[in-house]
Amino acid sequence: MGSPTGYWPVWLRRRKLPPNGWAHFIVVVGCGSSTRSVIRQRLPMLKFKTALVDSRLWHWFPFLLAVGLNGCSTYYGQLAAGQFDLLRQREPIAAVIENPQQDPQLRQRLALALQARRFASTALALPDNDSYRVYADIQRPYVVWNVFATEAFSVTPLTHCFPIAGCVAYRGYYQQGRARGAAALLKAEGYDTMVSGVQAYSTLGWFDDPLLSSMLRWDDERLAGLIFHELAHQQLYVTDDTAFNESFASFVEREGLRQWLTSQGLPPHSDAARDQYADLSRLVLATRDRLAALYASDLSEAEMRTAKRAEFTRMRQAYRQLREGPWKGDGRFDRWMAQPLNNASLVPFGLYDRWVPAFAALFAQADGDWRRFYDRVEALARMPADERTRLLETLR
Repeated sequence: MGSPTGYWPVWLRRRKLPPNGWAHFIVVVGCGSSTRSVIRQRLPMLKFKTALVDSRLWHWFPFLLAVGLNGCSTYYGQLAAGQFDLLRQREPIAAVIENPQQDPQLRQRLALALQARRFASTALALPDNDSYRVYADIQRPYVVWNVFATEAFSVTPLTHCFPIAGCVAYRGYYQQGRARGAAALLKAEGYDTMVSGVQAYSTLGWFDDPLLSSMLRWDDERLAGLIFHELAHQQLYVTDDTAFNESFASFVEREGLRQWLTSQGLPPHSDAARDQYADLSRLVLATRDRLAALYASDLSEAEMRTAKRAEFTRMRQAYRQLREGPWKGDGRFDRWMAQPLNNASLVPFGLYDRWVPAFAALFAQADGDWRRFYDRVEALARMPADERTRLLETLR
């Protein structure tokens, strides 16, 4: 799930630091004396890796200093520490590729990723910066874990609002234990919760985002598409409209991947997995609609709880029919369906593809010209939300 986040980095704007300002800042915001000591020891490496790729905002220094001094025990403190850890680990992909001591398979995959990155700017007119031209080995399967939550009898997610990024339906944590702890606290208060790992996210251009080792879990096609998706978030992002943002990025990913494969002389990407996900999404959204109607009814809490369990059982049965019927035994979503399911499990569905057909229509109207397409999307983004939704509905 390559989605933009409400993480604190989006509060920043590009502006050059005074000499050595970044190094001093890192020392100050480290959480705990042991962390500060480690950072001091690594300052020479830090200056080498980060100075090449971007600059930071001095204007927000007092605010970020306050966040850092609050320590890792606060939500924003752990976000600050996690983001700085990513920045500390970055190094130019070109340097990794040229290093003969690096793993040959890693060098080969990064070389291909760098080709896709160049294609993103030259052919797809996506931002031409150092994002995804640097690499970070984070040594874990996910970069963050998102916590989704709803009330026990509601399909509406709890939202969390941040400057610039706006409101999103989750909170992100750089440590799985913290995410699980946050989910446990919400569950103790009666909420339905889900913790979901994320391989990548975008800071919307405020930092030069690294290509993460977690992203290399995907095959080469998916990796190229993920780069296109995350850069699309840098191209355009609308506050408080997740479905718009994710659908736009998903269209850029799909069309960009199609063009990338063509340029490489490779066969088109198979639509089988995408079609199966669309089937699953329709099933989940239908379940969510029935649950919404159930929760709006006059049933007692006990009756509602029983009916809720029945709806999830019904969804699992319908899934098995899909798997054994049209999917011919393909069980790629078995693991997701086998986990404990609740209202929060349903939240992410529909966000990534709701308006993809509308963006495809806009792209056709622009005669396949990416810059004209982005101009049309930007015009949409400037509209009031209700007007924008109405126009998207007509395009879809």
